[in-house]
Amino acid sequence: MNSRRPPFAGGRWEHVVGWLFVIPALVMYGAFVLLPLLMSVQYSFVRWNGFGPMTWVGLDNYIRVLEDPDLLGTIFNSLRLVVFFSFIPVSLGLVIASIMHRTATGRYGALARTVLFLPQVIPLVAAGIIWGRLLSLPGLVNEILRAIGLDDVTRAWLGDFDWALPAVGFIGVWVLLGFCTVLLSTAMTKLDPSLFESARIDGASWFTEFIRITVPLLRNEIGVCLTVTVIAALAAFDIVYVSTAGGPGNSTAVPGIQIYILAFTEQRIGPASALAVMLTALVLIVILPFQRLNREA
Repeated sequence: MNSRRPPFAGGRWEHVVGWLFVIPALVMYGAFVLLPLLMSVQYSFVRWNGFGPMTWVGLDNYIRVLEDPDLLGTIFNSLRLVVFFSFIPVSLGLVIASIMHRTATGRYGALARTVLFLPQVIPLVAAGIIWGRLLSLPGLVNEILRAIGLDDVTRAWLGDFDWALPAVGFIGVWVLLGFCTVLLSTAMTKLDPSLFESARIDGASWFTEFIRITVPLLRNEIGVCLTVTVIAALAAFDIVYVSTAGGPGNSTAVPGIQIYILAFTEQRIGPASALAVMLTALVLIVILPFQRLNREA
């Protein structure tokens, strides 16, 4: 009696079927993510205008980026935006989600989460246009300041060298706060209520619950929020381009804006690719600690 099993019997067949579903996604990922990434690395070592022959220059494009204060300044601007796009939304989201978990329940909690999440649904280009008008000199923000007697504070927020970047950062807070709040609020509904009840019986305040129970148990979700928002800050383009286009001067210029200008306006593909590769490396350097935090949780 032949006891040999068919070649695709049982688990082997399921394995093959699984790969049949995965391969199209891998092909698309390779064609539209990995291949362009490798080409960007290649272009970062050449001098090329996008049309003529390429000239190998080695690390010259990277040296130019590091020696150009305007190009290097865009990286520092993106790091400053991390505070607004990531740390503030995550911190506020934690506090708001904790308060909602403690007080707002039922349909009121659902309504609050819906209102907070609405900015996340609005396209970033539309958000940039809306806030560009609200923060203009005759905009609603300045009108409110004048109405409460703060005329000296009014200004063209997105046209001020000192306040343009914080104003762009405020737009990022408005957009990303809802995402962080909803994600963290949803995670809180899965926490064991007996932990909070025991803490309240022992007389723990809201702040003690927040520090000793909520934050440690939401470590994974906080890591996800930080990962998504930090990437949004370092790769910012839409909001900055629509609201300020990198101005005034270079006060709000970020790598995404400068890469676009170098590649499509000045036809300097080499420096643009070098800046893009450096930005990718920066994202990985900043994100890897958060990923390690998630694995250890």
